[in-house]
Amino acid sequence: MFQSVDQVIAGFGAQNYICNKNLATVVYLGVCLQKPILVEGPAGVGKTELGKVLAGSLGLELIRLQCYEGLDEAKALYEWEYAKQLLYTQILKDKIGEVLQEAKTLQQAVDRIASQDGVFFSDRFLLPRPLLRAILSDKRSVLLIDEVDKSDAEFEAFLLEVLSDFQISVPEIGTLKAKHIPLVVLTSNSSREMSDALKRRCLHLHIDFPDAQREAEIVNLKVPGIDHELTQNVIQLIQRIRKLDLKKTPSISETLDWVKALTLLNVRSLDDELVNATLSTLVKYEADIRRAQQELQSYLAERRAIPGVKPQDDKDHLH
Repeated sequence: MFQSVDQVIAGFGAQNYICNKNLATVVYLGVCLQKPILVEGPAGVGKTELGKVLAGSLGLELIRLQCYEGLDEAKALYEWEYAKQLLYTQILKDKIGEVLQEAKTLQQAVDRIASQDGVFFSDRFLLPRPLLRAILSDKRSVLLIDEVDKSDAEFEAFLLEVLSDFQISVPEIGTLKAKHIPLVVLTSNSSREMSDALKRRCLHLHIDFPDAQREAEIVNLKVPGIDHELTQNVIQLIQRIRKLDLKKTPSISETLDWVKALTLLNVRSLDDELVNATLSTLVKYEADIRRAQQELQSYLAERRAIPGVKPQDDKDHLH
């Protein structure tokens, strides 16, 4: 486990995840206090990746529960394999007859059958889903409950019990307690407000879009070898585009997609005619693309007006 906040920063850095001291402090406290971490923020800023990187940096198994509307306990906890149980019963019916052969009364027959409950009611018929897998894991794991805000309020209430006691009751076999309390990361895109009860049980962390300097660091880390001037221009433009009234604001992941597209097409300047054609990797709706194109033209016009900044005459081309 982590021994300090700096070790969290170093461990995440080894996984190519840039984090600041605030994020590292919350992660460190979550690990030490064994408290779930509720990570909120817009889509695409690295919330899910945080859970993956936490597991990778500690060498733990990642168990992921993807939430959605209509998710219920059965799909998140376990499934009882009735067909398999029935198959066992059919196969063993001759043996059941032998067990009952010497029973002289109905009560004796019932008692003999009851003594064999372990054969037909055991974890061999239990198919664990993510929550139960995390509870039954022989080693400590990271449980990532992704996009919890998409689930129903009833499921959120059910989570409160699991996150408080880390035990569940299976009617067929009894109560199962966690062998090792997992490290829990919950993510939310804030599509609905989480309850106070859930927030009270968690450490809170909000991840927003990065500033220009941090976003440039991420781009240089994820897309090594990219031209420095192109990186700066791209980041400046994206920071401006995020201030527009868009249906979907471009995230960090979309920034990386756009930079990779520009690199693949050998684009070295935002003056290149290919830039307009690649904006669909950055913004996802036609109206947003038109606004982004207008902002691009405004940005280029402002740059041309700066003394000493010359437009690039020779257009880049495909290899």
